[in-house]
Amino acid sequence: MTATSPAKDDEKTLFKEAVRGVRKLKQDTISPHRAPVKVKAQQRTERKDKAEAHPFSDIYEPWLDQVGPTRYRQEETSAYELKKLRRGDYVPDLFLDLHGLTQEQAKEELSALLLAAKRQQVKCVSIMHGHGKHVLKQRLPMWLAQHPQVLAFHQATRAWGGNAALLVLLKTAS
Repeated sequence: MTATSPAKDDEKTLFKEAVRGVRKLKQDTISPHRAPVKVKAQQRTERKDKAEAHPFSDIYEPWLDQVGPTRYRQEETSAYELKKLRRGDYVPDLFLDLHGLTQEQAKEELSALLLAAKRQQVKCVSIMHGHGKHVLKQRLPMWLAQHPQVLAFHQATRAWGGNAALLVLLKTAS
């Protein structure tokens, strides 16, 4: 066995004194077992969402019948489909509540809902605009009539929100 030199002993003693009271850090920020985040794929999805988002215009005003409940159908959509919406034959698969949102927030949420419905092949959605000051109640039909995915909409039945909501019939890829 070789003896350690006195200089090395002094260094060890100094080091031990310098690190006295230090404890080992627990690594809690990155798990070595977690799958790596795919940032590029996530960014591509966000860019695709922005590209597919529909910019609703506040200037465009489609002709909507002012007598009776709020309703609309595209020319190529059967009047029978609108009747089925009115009767509540379609059960909405997605719901959107716009209570308390500004017009800009409502547009963003509406665009996101329609994009989600398209991806999930949803045929009918319910959008609750509420009573309030009737701002969203007036704007929502105008925005929906602009969207190419919307076939028809009708004031919801009492079960789905009555005159504070709209049932919307959408195009599906099938």
